Amino acid sequence: MAERLRSLAARWTVAAPVLAVALLAAVWGRSLSVPVVAVTSVVLAGAVLAAVHHAEVIAHRVGEPFGSLVLAVAVTVIEVALIVTLMADGGSKGPVLARDTVFAAVMITCNGIVGLCLTMAALRHRLAVFQPEGTGGALATVGTLATLSLVLPRFTTSRRGPEFSSSQLVFAAVASLALYGLFVATQTVRHREFFLPVSRDHGAAGDGHEEVAQPSRRRVLASLVLLALALVGVVGLAKSVSHTIETGVAAVGLPHAVVGVIIALLVLLPESIAALRAARRDQVQTSLNLALGSAMASIGLTVPAVAVASFWMSGPLVLGLDPTDMVLLTLTLVVSTLTVVPGRATVLQGGVHLVLFAAYLELAVTP
Repeated sequence: MAERLRSLAARWTVAAPVLAVALLAAVWGRSLSVPVVAVTSVVLAGAVLAAVHHAEVIAHRVGEPFGSLVLAVAVTVIEVALIVTLMADGGSKGPVLARDTVFAAVMITCNGIVGLCLTMAALRHRLAVFQPEGTGGALATVGTLATLSLVLPRFTTSRRGPEFSSSQLVFAAVASLALYGLFVATQTVRHREFFLPVSRDHGAAGDGHEEVAQPSRRRVLASLVLLALALVGVVGLAKSVSHTIETGVAAVGLPHAVVGVIIALLVLLPESIAALRAARRDQVQTSLNLALGSAMASIGLTVPAVAVASFWMSGPLVLGLDPTDMVLLTLTLVVSTLTVVPGRATVLQGGVHLVLFAAYLELAVTP
């Protein structure tokens, strides 16, 4: 029976990306009815779950922290593509879409995913343990990227409003790429040991995959192809239903920033599932690699992409956060620092992050 279930799961994860791409070809550029939107949403969710599966197959082959990096970059590709395509469509809210989505990604990862993972691990194992050296470096990079890209535009004077001048935008894009590249080199080459899961005696526990038979090279190559198909399907189908999302948000009278929250929640679903699975296995470091790595990639790759896109798209690019969001970001970084420093966390720390995430959602809906 178990073998039949595994066989069925394998066929499903192959069929979902292919079906998503086929449906994308059928609906691209067309106005979708409500039943078609419903079917598209189901297929999109299947493509997201298939992407998680194939990313985890690749992760089992390459080990930690490479596995977390693969999934973080894959998810960010989805986010960047969605943001750029939605900005290209124009509209009065296009200039703030990148800011709203990137900030939503930071709050979801640093408070939502981190809070859930710390709470789950602490409830199951009394304490959630991780490596403060690697996690602290990741958090410092996230904080620097967020401040340079999302806070400074509110205080610069070269251009009116919360925007960078052209030279400032180029600097922010180059700095984002440089910091992200430096972090990846540190995580995967120079200090890889700082990002491996830890055992209960605080010693490195390896990459977390030694007890699991590695997938064959042929299977990994197949998963790479299917992961690419799944990502194309997710990006295209999300783009196809984006107008429905924006219309629905406007119809119920919610702020347009909620669109950014929905997009970020959608594209971070693979990260969330993978991080919670890792926390359930008491591999909190892997969960934090996924969460903070995704936040870092979201800023470090999205800002350069939208910076390049802004030079050929008409209209301004607003990156500066509103004062309320800056307070939430500051509080998130302070609380995250206090959480990371000891290298272990209780349910209390997880609960604090979840309350911050709930506050962000509340203020996004009712600013």
